[in-house]
Amino acid sequence: MIRKTAATSTPALRLAIISALAASAFAPLASAQQAQGTTPADEADLRQLSEQLAELKASYAQEVRRLRELDMQVQALQARLAGKVPAATGTAAAPAAAATAAAAGVEPAAPIGASPPSTPPPSQAGYASTAAEAEQAKSESMSRSVADVKQATRTLFDQRLVIENGLTYNRYDRKQLTLNGFLALDAIFLGNIAIENVESDTMNYNFAVRWGVTPKLTLNLDAPYLWRKTVYQKGGAGGAAGAIAQEETTGSGLGDITLSGNFLMLPETTGRPELVLNAGVTVPTGQEPYGIPWRVLERDDDDFIRFAVPEEQPTGNGAYQASIGVSAVKTSDPAILYGNLGYTYSFESSFDDIDNNPDTVNPGDVKLGESFYFGAGVAFAFNERTSFSMSLSNRLSARTRTRYDGQPWSKVIGSDANSALFNLGVTYALSEQSTIVGLLGIGLTPDAPDFSLGFRVPYSL
Repeated sequence: MIRKTAATSTPALRLAIISALAASAFAPLASAQQAQGTTPADEADLRQLSEQLAELKASYAQEVRRLRELDMQVQALQARLAGKVPAATGTAAAPAAAATAAAAGVEPAAPIGASPPSTPPPSQAGYASTAAEAEQAKSESMSRSVADVKQATRTLFDQRLVIENGLTYNRYDRKQLTLNGFLALDAIFLGNIAIENVESDTMNYNFAVRWGVTPKLTLNLDAPYLWRKTVYQKGGAGGAAGAIAQEETTGSGLGDITLSGNFLMLPETTGRPELVLNAGVTVPTGQEPYGIPWRVLERDDDDFIRFAVPEEQPTGNGAYQASIGVSAVKTSDPAILYGNLGYTYSFESSFDDIDNNPDTVNPGDVKLGESFYFGAGVAFAFNERTSFSMSLSNRLSARTRTRYDGQPWSKVIGSDANSALFNLGVTYALSEQSTIVGLLGIGLTPDAPDFSLGFRVPYSL
């Protein structure tokens, strides 16, 4: 009698033993046929081998059942460690066990306590029960991470309605040395030396609505509300180089509302990224920076204004703007590559007073400089809930032009800007409908914020 324990046997070894026994069982029969006769000893050997073969088949059926049960437990544990996945509608035998059983001529046995094959038992609720289900769960989890990244980059089109709340904090700190005088004998400066410092803190709450009109078109509404505080410091107050004057101003209110749309031009293929066309219009609903009264804090002996600050801080730029751009997204498991390129045009605007001098009123026109923006980044999907991204964004703005009534256009010196940010982001799925996005921006140029910290929570309906 041949006996193999579950701890020391393997399916391949069992199959080899069964095949050898089967060959041994049929060998006497073939010899008997060739000899055209049998003996009682041969018949006894055949019965003994047949009994051994039947016993091995029964033992192997039990081992197949145990193999299936262990496979289900392993898959359930893997799914539990990775996170819950949708429950399957039935249970299937492990492919390796089923193939081995078929080769051995044994029908795969159902799990202990299972119903007949016509009504297969459901898998453990919330977990994968087989390798195929686990692989499907992994694919679905990665798809969720990819969807969250696309939602953050405005390249997701499979959601009907999304309501987004966002909060962003920006910090600016600018220092400037001012020399008012002349250089004598190429070595001695005669005049006033003043150090100007401007510190600004801005809190921006943004309410956004994304409406998926069609599978290829999404319309967006962004309505910001701003709180701003700016501290002005000026050295050389009263003509003394060591004296510093300081004044603080604040401002809050609705910002400029933006209406935009995203259109899917080309879907992603094996060798081509997904291309999305972006277009939008910004309406000057916020408080423009022109016409705000200024408060004079210091004048010199000739009644020339040395230090003045605005009464309040603006919340908008005061001009209509139109933008157009294109975004590209390419998935390469586990990385997601994305980038954008665009152009913003500002329309001319007329104001009752475009002069910062509180003693005069000079109406005129303002034409903000056009700007180009571009950026690129990469995101990594860690699992079905979490992804991490790194990106670089840059905006180049031309000089602003102003024109007083009856005068030609003139450029405002120092109004051009180069704002570059290095961004680090984390996306985490709170539930099937909501996601939280955290973003840290680090300024790389003097015109960019020193740092920017923001959070967004989109909710899908």
